[in-house]
Amino acid sequence: MDGKSIAQAAGRSGATALMGAAFIMATSAIGPGFLTQTAVFTQQYGVDFAFAILASIILDIGAQMNTWRVIGYTGEYGQNIGNKVLPGLGTFVALLIVLGGLAFNIGNIAGAGLGLNVLFGINVKVMAAVSGAIGILIFLGKNAGSIMDRVAQILGGVMILIVLWVMFTSHPPVGRAVVASVHPSSYGKMMLPMITLIGGTVGGYISYAGGHRLVDAGITGEKYLGRVTRASLTGVIVTGIMRIILFLAILGVVSAGHHLASSNPPASAFQFALGQLGYKFFGVVLWCAAITSVIGAAYTSATFMQSFGPWFRTHQRETVIGFIAFSTLVFLIVGQPVQVLVVVGSLNGLILPLSLIVILIAARSRRIVGDTYRHPVWLYVFGILAFVITAYAGITSLGGIGKLFH
Repeated sequence: MDGKSIAQAAGRSGATALMGAAFIMATSAIGPGFLTQTAVFTQQYGVDFAFAILASIILDIGAQMNTWRVIGYTGEYGQNIGNKVLPGLGTFVALLIVLGGLAFNIGNIAGAGLGLNVLFGINVKVMAAVSGAIGILIFLGKNAGSIMDRVAQILGGVMILIVLWVMFTSHPPVGRAVVASVHPSSYGKMMLPMITLIGGTVGGYISYAGGHRLVDAGITGEKYLGRVTRASLTGVIVTGIMRIILFLAILGVVSAGHHLASSNPPASAFQFALGQLGYKFFGVVLWCAAITSVIGAAYTSATFMQSFGPWFRTHQRETVIGFIAFSTLVFLIVGQPVQVLVVVGSLNGLILPLSLIVILIAARSRRIVGDTYRHPVWLYVFGILAFVITAYAGITSLGGIGKLFH
């Protein structure tokens, strides 16, 4: 192979890794909690929920672009950057993120089991064990990173296509939703759903999922900054598209007068829209959402666990496999109710202001990014705005979490 061919192959590999990183971030966000949160809040707030979605997408962009650029430029994991900002801070953030990732992954395993249960009618726990085994198999291969990238892209595409079909079938009031996206009936009531969406989309481990994948793929440094920034935007856009079409699909059902089942709100929405076929479609979407989130949560949490000792740094594959196996075992023993999926999203959102302020400090520290790096002023201001709003919304939403249980 000549030099030109090698360069072309490397370019294709880099492009695949960039797109894979974008989809790993997106599909990590689009899990069982994502489906449940969207359904619960759509029924509770109706068209007003469009405002929370739009606001969360804008803030997600600010959080992701800042995080990806700093990680992409330095080539450092998030916790290493945090430890450079303040010794021990990155390790503390890593601990919070791993615990949040574990809580989410238990829900992801539960969702995967439920998805296969809908499709095949076999016991949920048996199907959860099968799904956990599938997740482990992905990381047993020699090219686990490439396989992970491809699985995220394919299953992400499948989810979007199915939800689009349901959306067009349910005939949502799109015009009213567009108006409410900028002028809801009450701005104050949107704090809880907004921080929950942000927490579920870029909170905790999710904001680092794509960036850490790029570090492992070696796509770091100044020459990649433009492509890294575009990839971060792609990840948020993919997640936003899925959130919007899912919201509209469920809004059409709710606006028609149907009341979603509290035991499984998104499943009942699909069933109201397309009958038994819709219910089976939901099983496909739920499994795709859950298994990709299992992969993303386990992989990203394992990269953070490298802070806990040298063994984790030299045995990342074993750490990922163990993380999936432990999450599966916990679900088989304990289980995971619908409400906790929503609450974990809110609590995970509280981690975001802390991790974001670490990134913003690092972006202006020459000790961390060097003398030549210049973080865009507009992006820095955007990041500060995202930090202030998410910190305020996270604190004020704590009192509203308890209402979900009444």
